Amino acid sequence: MHIFSSLWDAFWLFFWVIAFIAYLWALVAVISDLFRDRELSGWWKALWLVALIVLPVLTMVVYLIARGQGMARRSAQAARADRQAAEDYLRSVAGTGPATEIARAKELLDAGAITPQEFDRLKDRALA
Repeated sequence: MHIFSSLWDAFWLFFWVIAFIAYLWALVAVISDLFRDRELSGWWKALWLVALIVLPVLTMVVYLIARGQGMARRSAQAARADRQAAEDYLRSVAGTGPATEIARAKELLDAGAITPQEFDRLKDRALA
């Protein structure tokens, strides 16, 4: 009988740990959405935060019911913005094609910044 009791104790321990982690995840999601929302005034944000401190679970449920659709929309917009920023960054650091490198070298040659021998080296390196 002792093993059965300890198994139930372990089950409840795991249950409450998972419930606490889910609670923290939802709390972080709600707070981050509060600060992400540009339409909500500072006073409303402060009121939601105070309510989250005083009655956290009830406030979270009310927030998710009342503002859940806007929360999903803001999250999708943030994901699109992050993806666009990553794509822009990758385009900025990605290697350019040989034609672009040769055109840049030609501009440097025409400006007198490099010699014809340096231009030939840059052109050979771009074509290699």
